[in-house]
Amino acid sequence: MSAWPGAVPPRAVAPAPGEVVLEGLLGAALEANLRGRLSRFIVDARSPAIAIFDPAHVACNHEGDWYGEHAGKWLYAAAKAAARSGDAALRANLERVADHLVGLQGADGYLGNYAPERRFPVPQPPKPESWDGAPALRTWDVWTHSYLVLGLLEVHRYFPAARYLEAAARIGDLCLHALTEGGIDVTGLGNHHGMSATVLLDAAVELHFATGERRHLDLALRVLEQAEANPRLALLTRTLAGADASQIGTGKAYQLLWNLVGLAKLHRATGEPRYLRAVQTLWRNVRDHHLSLGGGPWGGVAQRSREVFNPAGVFDPTGYVETCSTLSWIQLNRELYAITGQARFVEEVERSACNDLLGAQAADGEDWCYYVFANGRRVHTTYWRCCKSSGAMALEELPALAYGLFHADPPADPAAAGGAAAAGVSVNLYGPSSATLTLPQAGRVALRQDTGYPFDGRVLIRVSPQRAARFAVRVRIPGWARDARAEVNGAATAASPVPGEFLVLERTWRDGDEIVLEFPMRPRLHRRTHRNFQESRAPDGSPVRQQVLRFDWCAITRGPLVYATGLIDGFRVQEAVRLPDAPEETWLETLAPAEPGAAPAIRLSPHGRAPLLFSPWYAAGGRRDGAWRLTWLSLPPEDAS
Repeated sequence: MSAWPGAVPPRAVAPAPGEVVLEGLLGAALEANLRGRLSRFIVDARSPAIAIFDPAHVACNHEGDWYGEHAGKWLYAAAKAAARSGDAALRANLERVADHLVGLQGADGYLGNYAPERRFPVPQPPKPESWDGAPALRTWDVWTHSYLVLGLLEVHRYFPAARYLEAAARIGDLCLHALTEGGIDVTGLGNHHGMSATVLLDAAVELHFATGERRHLDLALRVLEQAEANPRLALLTRTLAGADASQIGTGKAYQLLWNLVGLAKLHRATGEPRYLRAVQTLWRNVRDHHLSLGGGPWGGVAQRSREVFNPAGVFDPTGYVETCSTLSWIQLNRELYAITGQARFVEEVERSACNDLLGAQAADGEDWCYYVFANGRRVHTTYWRCCKSSGAMALEELPALAYGLFHADPPADPAAAGGAAAAGVSVNLYGPSSATLTLPQAGRVALRQDTGYPFDGRVLIRVSPQRAARFAVRVRIPGWARDARAEVNGAATAASPVPGEFLVLERTWRDGDEIVLEFPMRPRLHRRTHRNFQESRAPDGSPVRQQVLRFDWCAITRGPLVYATGLIDGFRVQEAVRLPDAPEETWLETLAPAEPGAAPAIRLSPHGRAPLLFSPWYAAGGRRDGAWRLTWLSLPPEDAS
């Protein structure tokens, strides 16, 4: 296998699953994920999510739903979990299910769960599109196959067997034939003006990476070509023109962000700068206008679909984040971090992971919320819903993002694809954890974090190279960490920490050297204002724009965590508060935790009412189904700035 001549080697290289162990908050979530969702949802061919691929069921399945996606999602997440944990039972389930699915694959490469006459290679009669940009006779067939490709490739990555790679490649070949000789337009195979089928872009590029075959890159380019030709989508053109995320296709967050993941990978495969420029342009648009305070892609206000981006500038605390969208946002930031090595992308991963992702997972690791609300009830979703599998996938992305190797400059040899000598090791996500990475000059480098993060801002990192050597250790300074301090072996670093950037510590490292980071975690008050305007005409015909309504809110964060309270006084779902005209630290206080290592509460003491206690949003209400979480409190207009 050889890299395409224009390929872009990564700036940041992820570790292998077994090289990182997360503990603390994220480690507990991963352990619950393994023991809950991944070990119970699918175990063999009789599990409902796999039984729908049985030939007898497939022969009469004319439904147009997404249920087949769970197989590929589970393969993907379970492969990562089995590789990082060494869990023999999970690995046995994984290989048994993967082998069963491969055995069901047709001679033409088809591995879906639709009746022959409904399969994606078969032209369907044209019909009017529905409100969500879907042909009336819709299917999720290409969507399901995209996840099957990703799942089979992930199994092959960690537990190599030619049959898994060959099965994935046959799916790719079937798709390529359908979109070329078969005369099929991919945008007619999925809703949201084709975005639910153009996600094939991601799977096609991954096939190219795995096989080195030009035909799989041709498949990716064909998908992009057809996406561009659909005027309601025009993914690349409209993004480069600066369109808001809500204006591309239907603005469906999950699908749009997954398309961007594929486009970012296509940049890595080809080196085409327009692809990266488009991805970064829309990333900034989403980051600036379309994220919740907890870092999840936000929408759902006054829209027929609850899962689409609202126009930029629209805000409502009862809007919501689909857990599937949080998955694709984390994966998009993963790709941009690999390409650029920039701290901003892992910063967004931390924010969404510690808030909207963990806030959707139940403590048992099996139940999940389909939607999460800044202000609203926690609602655990049903068996077949997509977000339960997406949440499990998103969690399994985190270990490989916590640490890694990085290159100071792009390697000179594009074919190296990460094989060039690394400049050093990178510490990206904080929390009790350990990693063992390898550098040519130092051998194995063991890293160990001892910290109460994200509840405490002190982080101690022990650096233990196999042999003394000069290299760089890069530590991320969170964007919220004003007045951060850094020491190496008790001495302040020469360079001052800059919020939102990496602090690069290059020296000769020896076994037992220590880095100490101090991130002040003062509570921070956030304010949001939304205005409704009425458009009219004056008697002379000139336009008049008049504000008719104004809404003001405030919310609290501490470090990377969003805070929330429950029902006000035990029964009210909302509260208006007046903030005191006094120094903020006198009425917004961090309380000592109830026990060592626990999250501290925050006490807000508004003017004229009893104080309100806030706890981290992800855990508010004890993570119980039906618990109320209140993040944004309304303010009188004079209190807003």
